Parts: sequence; C-alpha cells; structure tokens
Amino acid sequence: MGSVRVRIGRWGYDGPMDPRPAPGIEGVVLGQGASSSFDGRPGMPDRFGRALRDLRISVTDRCNFRCPYCMPAEVFGRDFAFLPKELVLSFEEITRLAGIFVALGVGKLRITGGEPLVRRDLPVLISDLAALRTPEGDPVDLTLTTNGSALRALAGPLAEAGLQRITVSLDSLDDEVFGTMNGVEFPVSKVLDGIAAARAAGLAPIKVNTVVRRGMNEASVLPLARWARSEGLILRFIEYMDVGHSNGWRLDDVVPAAEILELIDAELPLEPVAAQYRGEVAGRYAFRDGSGEVGIIASVSAPFCGDCTRARLSAEGSLYTCLFAVAGTDLKGPLRAGATDAELAALVESLWSVRADRYSELRSAATEKLPKVEMFALGG
Repeated sequence: MGSVRVRIGRWGYDGPMDPRPAPGIEGVVLGQGASSSFDGRPGMPDRFGRALRDLRISVTDRCNFRCPYCMPAEVFGRDFAFLPKELVLSFEEITRLAGIFVALGVGKLRITGGEPLVRRDLPVLISDLAALRTPEGDPVDLTLTTNGSALRALAGPLAEAGLQRITVSLDSLDDEVFGTMNGVEFPVSKVLDGIAAARAAGLAPIKVNTVVRRGMNEASVLPLARWARSEGLILRFIEYMDVGHSNGWRLDDVVPAAEILELIDAELPLEPVAAQYRGEVAGRYAFRDGSGEVGIIASVSAPFCGDCTRARLSAEGSLYTCLFAVAGTDLKGPLRAGATDAELAALVESLWSVRADRYSELRSAATEKLPKVEMFALGG
C-alpha cells in the first residue's frame, strides 16, 4: 500500500492510499484516458494524474446567513439579485448529472449552497440521489453541509430520505462572536439544537466546520475543541481563504494550521493520524487519550492541490474544477438542449482531462487579483 507525506510545521503524517480493487464501469464508459493509478480505482486523470472522485452540488445560491468570509451583508443586502427559479437546476436535472458523474468515477456527493436547507423539498432530491449506485453497485457517499439553522426540522426527513452524514458550520460557541461571524445575530443555541436533532436522526458521523479568522474568533478554538471532544463530534478548523472578492481577504487575517494545532496540543495533546483515503481534505489529529480527533484544512499554509479530486456543480448548472475558479463551464445548456448522457459525460471528461488547477500552490500577489467566483455561487 502506498502513502502520501503531509507536513504542517512539526506536524506530519503518512496517509494510506485507497487499496480497494478497481470496479467495472457500465453505462457511461470512461474514455481512453481512464486510469487506476491514482488510488486503485478506475477514473479520469487530469493533467496531474488526479482522478475525479468528489462532486459538490450547490442546490441554491441563497443563504439566510451573511458570514463576512462568504456573503458579507454590506455586499449581499436586501436588493441583491439571486438566481431566478428558472435558471436553477431542477431536482431531476441534478440527479441526472450526478448519475453521470458517478458513472465516471465519483463516489462522494456533497450537497451545498448557499445554504442548502433553504431549498424547498430538499429531502425529495436526497431520496433521488440516495438511489444512485456506483458501477460496482454500491451506494454513493451522500453528505450535506449546512449552517444548521433549519436542521431541527429537517434532520429527520433528510435521514429518512437517505442522507448518511452531515457537516455543520459553527464558528464559535460564544453568542456575540458567533453573531458577528454569521452576520445576522443567529444564536448558537439553535445550531446546537439542530446538531442534537441530527444525532437523534442517526446522521453520523457529525462533523463541525469552523473558519478561523484572526481578530474575530481565534479565541474560540480551544472552547470548540473542548466541546467537540466532550460531545463526540469531529471538529474541522478551516484556514480563512481568499475565495471570491467580497470578503476583503488579507493574508494577515489567516490563523495558520500550525498555530491552531499548537494551541490545542498545549492543553489537549494531539498526535497525527493517517489519512483515510487519498485526496482527503483535512489533516487529521487524534487526542492522545483516545477521546476523538480534530482536523485542519490548511489550504493557505499547506496547500493540498496535488491530491485534489473535487469538482463543483453550481446551482445554475456550471461545472467548476477548482474552488478558486475564474469561470465555469455550462452543463445546463447542453442538458436542456437534449444532449444524451454519453454526450454530457464526454463533455465532463474533456474538461477534467485538461484540468491543471492548483491555485493554492501558486497563490501570490498576482493570483489574488484574479476574478474568482464567489464561494456561495459554486458550493464551498
């Protein structure tokens, strides 16, 4: 079994490659560029040999929060024009496109937004996606990321529809700090209530994502780590990233992964943990007493572009091959014009095969000025 070496400051680990045998692909057939060298499964390699494994599907560009790192209120006010309904992919269109991606090697579907729970009748879509099967006949890994504001009411219906796991964004346990971070003074208690509902519904494991921005919520790191450890939740800290142009990103605002790890380790000793699969986004660190783990997504200080396996489908049906993309490629147009599954698959394959994105590895003063797409539009 091979391994990949990752280091953040003094923190490093050897992660195992996926040893599973390569499945057969039926229906939509991979082209001549198909390869199993990335992780032992057949798939489409891009120019750097990275296979397409994950599809993040934005079901809406709307959100009821105004987080300053994603959708700051001063930019996205009451008069902001979000996508009209007719331009947003229908559930049937999303399911059809998702099925094509699964046939091309994708094994994980993550539902995002905006805030996905504001999309009406979302459990209907979850049920449709849960029925998809990989070429070897296995269900896809179906998960969803949410701000948790509507989770109390929807956790049960989503689980019943076939959702397997959930990730909740929570940037602080302090109401004042959290209110500043979500931009609408939404209380922490309601998010915690949503997490409890997700647990009761059987959604597991539950992950919690925290974006850390210097001067805003770095003091929340340790309280969150203590809380997640006691609750048996998997906490992921995310370095504040330069996605889009509306958040006023500056490198000085980034709290590096190494600093976050040192802070936690001083009170709750940590040790590196091997990656579960090649392309895993977070570096994983277990509490030495065996009481759980935390993770770090270090796109700024320790880029992981070399193993990036993710594509993103926007709410309006554009395909993006990088979170920091300048532009996407329209799939909705060909789909609505009558393209066959094979034609749509060929289009996706042609786009992925020439992919050379590695923004985080190339980040500089020049790249920061590129006209990047806003995160809420393409699903983070």
